[in-house]
Amino acid sequence: MRVLITDGNFKHTLASVRSLGKRGVDVTVLSHMRLSVSFHSKYYSKGILAPNPEHDTTFAEFVYDLAKRERFDVVLPISYAAVDQISRIQEELEPYIRVPLPNRASIELAGNKDRTMQLAESIGIAIPKTYYPQSLKDAERIADSLSYPVVVKGARENGNVGYANSPEELISQYKKISAFSPIVQEYITGGGYGFFALYNHGEARAIFMHRRLREYPVTGGPSALAESIYDPMLMEQGLKLLDNLQWHGVAMVEFKKDERTGRYVLMEINPKFWGSLELAIASGVDFPYLTCRMACEGDIESVFSYKTGVKFRWLFPQDVFHAVTNPGAIPEFISDFADRTICYDIDPHDIVPNILQLGMTAGEFALRIKQRRFWRPHGRPLL
Repeated sequence: MRVLITDGNFKHTLASVRSLGKRGVDVTVLSHMRLSVSFHSKYYSKGILAPNPEHDTTFAEFVYDLAKRERFDVVLPISYAAVDQISRIQEELEPYIRVPLPNRASIELAGNKDRTMQLAESIGIAIPKTYYPQSLKDAERIADSLSYPVVVKGARENGNVGYANSPEELISQYKKISAFSPIVQEYITGGGYGFFALYNHGEARAIFMHRRLREYPVTGGPSALAESIYDPMLMEQGLKLLDNLQWHGVAMVEFKKDERTGRYVLMEINPKFWGSLELAIASGVDFPYLTCRMACEGDIESVFSYKTGVKFRWLFPQDVFHAVTNPGAIPEFISDFADRTICYDIDPHDIVPNILQLGMTAGEFALRIKQRRFWRPHGRPLL
């Protein structure tokens, strides 16, 4: 099997490369960075410099030309930008390479928080109290009537988010991201939970769940330490949403467990592979390999059971940044090194990518300090 993977510098791309390479799969990696971590893994077969899908609309054409020229079996787009571009030419690509993605309409809905929230509410899934201002005037009109803190999010999958603790802060945050059609939501206090699945044309074929134990930023962000769990209530909510979308391929559905009610409250759908992918693999659900097999063979056996209580730690940069920005967590950060049950993304048999990650963590640290977006890059909700 020959697999083409995008976004070679992402940690979950490296996880996919290692997973597939260890199974003898021939893996070609695309990246716009020469120092991409996956280019230095012993488990990849070939690395190709490519346009950055985040900023360069020629990425899709590049993938199309490459797929026509070389014989790949499957393409695994990793970032949302890669998913977005490849999904736009899915029909043109499929004569040359298998593309395990849902239809364009489902991807657009999942990538739009406005429409995601409206769909979830219509099918009985709990969402934060949400407001959809269409302009700055709309935001100003509702500002005095809200209970604070609130979260201001860009409707699109673009990472723009900020916290507001007053009407003045709401207007300021809205102005910062007004180009991204922001929505305004109540702030939900509670832990972060994820439901992950692989679907085959509307039917679930593999599932996994986790809870975040540490994250960066501490106000909400990618996992620094997470644990595999199994919760039928969480599974029911995730399946209901993805079933309704007639999903195909992988997706993450992110929730918070509301401390006030104990209910799972939807945060977003990620129509792609996710940053904590290695925890699922370590727990027995190898999503990259299962996705490739399903794409090539048409279907796979269902994988609905896995090891629970498995903990996975992403040291560089997430857990380092979590500890530095949250000094109260430093004792636990240190003591966790003595816990032999915790898994790491550091592979002594494939160490060069991790050495690169260490260097990149130092560079990212310096850049964030310089840009003053290290401690609370999205602001801080005051409760």
